[in-house]
Amino acid sequence: MPSASFTASRSYVRRSRRKGANRIPTPSRTTSAEPCEPSCPVPNQNIPAPTAAAPGSGGPSALAPGSSGGAIPAHHSPYDLRRKSPSHHDGPGPSTSAATAGSPTSPATPTAPAQGYTSAMLPARKRPRRTCSASYENCTNTAAHYLQYELPDEVLLTIFNYLLEQDLCRVSQVCKRFQAIANDTEIWKRLYQSVYEYDLPLFNPAPCVFQFISPEESDLANPWKESFRQLYRGIHVRPGYQDLTFKGRNLVYFNTIQAALDYADERSGSNGTTGSVSGSSGHSEGTNQGALIFLHAGTYRGEFLVIDDSDIALIGAAPGNVAESVILERESESTVMFVEGAKNAYCGHLTLKFSPDVTSTVPHHKHYCLEVGENCSPTIDHCIIRSTSVVGAAVCVSGTGANPIIRHCDISDCENVGLYVTDFAQGTYEDNEISRNALAGIWVKNNANPIMRRNHIHHGRDVGIFTFDNGMGYFEANDIHNNRIAGFEVKAGANPTVVQCEIHHGQTGGIYVHENGLGQFIDNKIHSNNFAGVWITSNSNPTIRRNEIYNGHQGGVYIFGEGRGLIEHNNIYGNALAGIQIRTNSDPIVRHNKIHHGQHGGIYVHEKGQGLIEENEVYANTLAGVWITTGSSPVLRRNRIHSGKQVGVYFYDNGHGKLEDNDIFNHLYSGVQIRTGSNPVIRGNKIWGGQNGGVLVYNGGLGLLEQNEIFDNAMAGVWIKTDSNPTLKRNKIFDGRDGGICIFNGGKGILEENDIFRNAQAGVLISTQSHPILRRNRIFDGLAAGVEITNNATATLESNQIFNNRFGGLCLASGVQPIVRGNKIFNNQDAVEKAVANGQCLYKISSYTSFPMHDFYRCQTCNTTDRNAICVNCIKTCHAGHDVEFIRHDRFFCDCGAGTLTNQCQLQGEPTQDTDTLYDSAAPMESHTLMVN
Repeated sequence: MPSASFTASRSYVRRSRRKGANRIPTPSRTTSAEPCEPSCPVPNQNIPAPTAAAPGSGGPSALAPGSSGGAIPAHHSPYDLRRKSPSHHDGPGPSTSAATAGSPTSPATPTAPAQGYTSAMLPARKRPRRTCSASYENCTNTAAHYLQYELPDEVLLTIFNYLLEQDLCRVSQVCKRFQAIANDTEIWKRLYQSVYEYDLPLFNPAPCVFQFISPEESDLANPWKESFRQLYRGIHVRPGYQDLTFKGRNLVYFNTIQAALDYADERSGSNGTTGSVSGSSGHSEGTNQGALIFLHAGTYRGEFLVIDDSDIALIGAAPGNVAESVILERESESTVMFVEGAKNAYCGHLTLKFSPDVTSTVPHHKHYCLEVGENCSPTIDHCIIRSTSVVGAAVCVSGTGANPIIRHCDISDCENVGLYVTDFAQGTYEDNEISRNALAGIWVKNNANPIMRRNHIHHGRDVGIFTFDNGMGYFEANDIHNNRIAGFEVKAGANPTVVQCEIHHGQTGGIYVHENGLGQFIDNKIHSNNFAGVWITSNSNPTIRRNEIYNGHQGGVYIFGEGRGLIEHNNIYGNALAGIQIRTNSDPIVRHNKIHHGQHGGIYVHEKGQGLIEENEVYANTLAGVWITTGSSPVLRRNRIHSGKQVGVYFYDNGHGKLEDNDIFNHLYSGVQIRTGSNPVIRGNKIWGGQNGGVLVYNGGLGLLEQNEIFDNAMAGVWIKTDSNPTLKRNKIFDGRDGGICIFNGGKGILEENDIFRNAQAGVLISTQSHPILRRNRIFDGLAAGVEITNNATATLESNQIFNNRFGGLCLASGVQPIVRGNKIFNNQDAVEKAVANGQCLYKISSYTSFPMHDFYRCQTCNTTDRNAICVNCIKTCHAGHDVEFIRHDRFFCDCGAGTLTNQCQLQGEPTQDTDTLYDSAAPMESHTLMVN
């Protein structure tokens, strides 16, 4: 039998011509239309047809391009394959029998040309398309000529539809016309689907790579034929086909997988190679490949499959969803095992099941659905993997040198761990679906270091990915969500790298790093988890970098129980609790983050939390930008903390730490608040734009405020009240829209070497039993008084310079007796005395926003109260002859001039709104502590 090839025959024709082989005579070309060109000669037919019952009779290599079945004999015309018999009767007598045409044992004997049969006898549409030369006249009257040139395409197409692949390849070598018809895509699609059953062409462009490509997307003229050619070397496991014989087909069938594996081993041992493919598949001639075994639709139970030293490929073959139709199942031991030596083995488009008998006494805790051992690197592709074992894992990869490729697999609904990588194993795991497993979706343990990309890990009944006991790994672009515990857990020295993953909608947290865990979490999206987006605890020290951490139902990053970590360049926003929470002796580094628009505070440090917090931007949070409390002592440097809906930085309940070189601005409350025993160091900051003042120290607060710039706040630059006792040194407090420093309600404090200037109210106001110490300060260019002391307060003033203030330098209310030593009070404008001397109402110089200190009267005739102050000039002019009473020398504006009394002021213009006299600046708003655990 001649060998056939799937490739075109033109090169074979050229080789025959160069060797001087006999050729079919070519008619003279008198027209522009070309005839069908004769194609390559067909070798002799000495080899018997292979059958499934005789698997050794040629093997898949019979269809390799350019192969031959024996020596080339003396040439006979290739169209003689279509002759009925070597008879010499007249007439065309061409055979149209498909059986005869397709039989590999048909003789190839030439016949004499028929006599008296001319082209004039043919219908017009079937006449030759060119005029032949006289020397060729007899040739044109033969049956062969009719077959090649005159038989309708439809008839040939019908005949070719009855041929199998080898005969179809042979007839394609007859001439160009036959070749074109034999390459019909529908013919090859029918042949392909009858053998392989696939809905689409499957290509094998490289070892361990099989790809379905739609014909519409293929660049090949006939993708069905090319796929057929690439796969033809395969061995088929198709129950019921082993004893069938197909003439014109060289395929091997078996009923069991083990029989196919045994045959592959025998063939490999006897041939030294297991076959080759070439042509457009991308392989060069002679490239060796392992055996290819097709498993056709069905359930294969109980077969013990151990793939060892052969580079074999097992692939399902079925229409529709291939993997769902081809099932391998075992009840004991592992379903499929790859062991040492299986370097390029392949398993694809199969369902693998491990369903141990629950009533069996045989232990199966070390048995798996798929097991990959040391020193092997198989490819597992498009498989469905299921295990009902309640111990172990569905897939286990273990041992040094274990380096599989597992891709496009579905590892779901298992009653144990989905994928388990351990004991120094590696491997690449891509585009897998891992879901709804009873334990972790993935375990990585004991120095294993896999690469996992684009996997979908979700709805697990435990953690999504669990790395522990020094497990490592590189995890990229995975989608991890809706797992019952954390999306990603790191424990006990594990050190994974997790990049560009999306970890979200976890029923607890997103990432949980504990018990000395490490890891690098970079460029991930961590959001919408029920607990914190990231948990770090128990001496763990991960790197959390350039992540988006947002919309958590609790906090963003939660560091507790002596946790550490580097938290940098993250965007943390929209979380229900603090963006970052640090507690219980934890000491992370937090830098270059954006922490904003939280429904709670920005950074919350409590219960002896520490940490270096630097160069972050914390803004637009609902509560405080930074909270520091309960013995905590973090260091905050060079942060921008702004635009919050409450306080910028809030120290309370013994909160300590350092606040250095920060910009704190535009908060609805004050920029900084210190209370209840807190004693921070606040140095070198710019604090401005607070709607409730710059710094508020109250309820026993302490602290050192040094070399800060505090300016442009809506109320006092610094408030000190209610037994607080801070130290202010070398600060610049200026351009406030209220006073510079306001001390009242028993406030104390030491104010040394500060510059206090250009404030709208008093540079320093001391009131209500307060007793601060002011040393070596400069208080100047104020729009009201320099220093005012009122309401039974006192103070110690030593070596201060008070100058160029509008209302006066040092203004003391009735009964105030401060300790005054070595102060320089000079060049103040004394606008109050000047207004009184000029007979003006004091409201003229103060309106209702300032409170100049002068004599304070009331009018009993007008029935005013001690809440209605009247200046001395209004008493003399507007209330002349009335029963008046001197109250005291104090801070007030004139209610007569303000137009709030019954009689209109004769020294002032139009009346204004009633504001009542205010003895002190407006009281600051205090933050209410919301405890968060």
